[in-house]
Amino acid sequence: MTGALVAGLLAGYGIAIPVGPVGTYLVALTARTSWRVGACAALGIASADGIYALVAAVAGSALAPLLAPIVVPLRWVSVAVLLALAASGGIKAVRRYRAHRLTGITQELPVGALKAYVGMLGMTLLSPMTMIYFAALVLGSGSANSNPAERAVFVIAAFVASASWQLLLAGSGALLGRALTGHRGRLLTALGSSVVIVVLAVRMVA
Repeated sequence: MTGALVAGLLAGYGIAIPVGPVGTYLVALTARTSWRVGACAALGIASADGIYALVAAVAGSALAPLLAPIVVPLRWVSVAVLLALAASGGIKAVRRYRAHRLTGITQELPVGALKAYVGMLGMTLLSPMTMIYFAALVLGSGSANSNPAERAVFVIAAFVASASWQLLLAGSGALLGRALTGHRGRLLTALGSSVVIVVLAVRMVA
């Protein structure tokens, strides 16, 4: 049981700690909105990791071959979504700056904590690499042959690890948001976030 716990924690942190486009967007979203919205978005990402961990633990070695034919299309869909988010964020930031009407989360996408959760859940689920990561991890470690209790511990530990890291990112975004109270600061942050997301999205298919 301890082995399953440690394996789950390592798996969760292993997929969560490298900050990619989704993590970057999470920090920027929290900076522009609130800790509550950011926390819900963070839990959406962690929920996707937990779902992938669950499917990987149950299906084991059958996952990677099934996903191989659709990895490239899903990667392009993910890139398209990220580029759309980057463009939308940059355009809205410029418009708000020009109008000198910076708004809160009620005027941002996604609107509200629930939509933040669902939006980030869907965005993370678009990434096939997370599924392949967990499938390869479970197969390589022999977790596919473990008993149901050990699989449950593995999945819960992976979710907790991912959630703790994503909440840390959201917290850093909240602190950043408090520091950027002026119109210019928020504009530069939003544009910088959009540029980073574009670069990371392009690197996914480069």
